[in-house]
Amino acid sequence: MTRDNLRIVIVGGGAGGISAASTAKAIAPQASVTLFSEFEDVAYSPCGIPFVHGKEIPSFQNLFLQQREHYERIGIGLRLETAVAKLHLKNHTVTSAADETTEWDRLVVATGFEYESPGVPGETLAGLHYVKNIRRAMEFDKLLDLVKRVVVAQATPLGIEMAGNLAHRGLEVHLVDEGAWILSEIADPDIAQPVQKSLEELGVTIHLGAKVLAFAGSDGKLQAASTTAGELPCEVAIIATHKRPNNLLAAEAGLKIGSTGGVLVDDHMRTSAQGVYAAGDCAEIVHGGTELPIQGLSGSHAYAQGRVAGANAAGEDRAYDPVYVPWGMVGGKVQVGGVSMGETLHKALGIPHVVAVAEGISRARYYPGVTKIRVKLICDPGSLRVMGAQLVGGEGIKERADFLAFTIKRGATLDDFAWMENVYSPPIGALMEPIAVAAQAGLAKFRSQG
Repeated sequence: MTRDNLRIVIVGGGAGGISAASTAKAIAPQASVTLFSEFEDVAYSPCGIPFVHGKEIPSFQNLFLQQREHYERIGIGLRLETAVAKLHLKNHTVTSAADETTEWDRLVVATGFEYESPGVPGETLAGLHYVKNIRRAMEFDKLLDLVKRVVVAQATPLGIEMAGNLAHRGLEVHLVDEGAWILSEIADPDIAQPVQKSLEELGVTIHLGAKVLAFAGSDGKLQAASTTAGELPCEVAIIATHKRPNNLLAAEAGLKIGSTGGVLVDDHMRTSAQGVYAAGDCAEIVHGGTELPIQGLSGSHAYAQGRVAGANAAGEDRAYDPVYVPWGMVGGKVQVGGVSMGETLHKALGIPHVVAVAEGISRARYYPGVTKIRVKLICDPGSLRVMGAQLVGGEGIKERADFLAFTIKRGATLDDFAWMENVYSPPIGALMEPIAVAAQAGLAKFRSQG
């Protein structure tokens, strides 16, 4: 079968799905490429939604990358507001909820994620909101003009972003989380502490070691959240629970599911069925540092996986490398991020490690706007090869996380970072790079210990 005769179907219109469709069409312009999405839109940034709610971004329209007409012009058939009810692997078809059948030669499953249910009484009350669909976010934003109090359930990255932005908007915000510190599943306590302080300075009340027990209301409307820290009156609640892979269609079709709940794929994003690929939050991939399966990363990972899946569906031979997971975000007015796992997770998994840590500065010490940057490098105790990193500061976290992920993947050691070269320019970079400062401090500590 030639590329020109291929019928490629993508199920899911998020970052993984739309990048798969665009890549497939670019590689095989004469192929038929059809994308199904249950939502009204594709090609917008859900990650920007909290910042529109917080009035940092002026309009939801700013979040749209392309309109439907763009994809139709380049020959992608969009089936929006069309849920897929079944994947048929034997006869190579998909069936929509309206019982319409579409044939395929290559299939890309990019069905994304669902939020974990709170699993408490009252979770169907009006006023509970899940951040996902931009149209629902537009409706919810109007409600925010009419309320005064909000509870955010769980201090996940999304929970942190929503809490900070809604406080910036002027609402009374309560953040409830069972952890001993915020972001406890991805960040170490000392890295998360400046974020918590910044949120509190914005007016967020944080309830740690606390759990939502129920949502209460009358006439179907939310009035309070009952928690182990007491009852918190509120008109709306943000459900920022963990993301779970939306694998129902894949599992029902017979695709193999991995230990994380994601669709099992190889390094070419191929599933257990010939001609079928998976990408994004619904897929399980390999962590480069530990070779453990992981699932549910960022939009950039979904986009990259979708490109590989789309390219291979169109006849290319592309591989997706194991990931080292650079991550970053803004909590309150503080930037926080890292690469791979921090000190806490290394301890929890029993992985031998040593830690190099120091504080540096983002610009020349005399230049306006200079901020501190705390850098932690987690290293193998024998070779001092860096295995992970954590960072927090006022600026420059994203760029350092990207750089560290690239170099860690290539086996950089503490000695490499201690002697690295760096840009020095007073407005954008200090004489001593904070990563190098941390590495030098770590080497000095280890040498003093013999």
